[in-house]
Amino acid sequence: MPGWLDDAAQRRLSQDIDTAPWSSQLRRRVQHYGHRYDYGRRGVGGASAPPLPAWAVSLANRLHEEGHFDRPPDQVIVNEYLPGQGISAHVDCVPCFGPAVASVSLLSACVMEFTHPEEGTRVPVRLVPGSLCVMTGPARFTWRHAIPARKSDPGPDGRMPRGRRVSVTMRTVL
Repeated sequence: MPGWLDDAAQRRLSQDIDTAPWSSQLRRRVQHYGHRYDYGRRGVGGASAPPLPAWAVSLANRLHEEGHFDRPPDQVIVNEYLPGQGISAHVDCVPCFGPAVASVSLLSACVMEFTHPEEGTRVPVRLVPGSLCVMTGPARFTWRHAIPARKSDPGPDGRMPRGRRVSVTMRTVL
């Protein structure tokens, strides 16, 4: 859903995010709110996470009011992707999170690839700054999604270089 956030809202949100500390425990920088995701156990729990900041509460309420979630999301991961960084194909933890996963893209575009595990079908989806991607149904529970680690993505007029991209992923913890 392109244009979910206008340019001014994206700038404010990016500034708010960058005022908080980043964790560098992964190959990319992350921030956790509400519930910490434990990458080793592939689930929530363990160390505590700070409560959702005001900007995240506002996004969570909007996602709920627009009908994307049955209640406001209570778990947020902010990921920073520099050119050449990505995330491997995965399905967000099924026993941990509810039926919707939403991600807001900021600063730079990228291509997210959805792959069907049985058919091998691959569907590239271009995520532009300010867009909202909501995964429900088979997109949430069956298809795997990934951001290939590369410095540019295919575009309609050739390769499109990537810049710094920040994604805000929101989920409900079961």
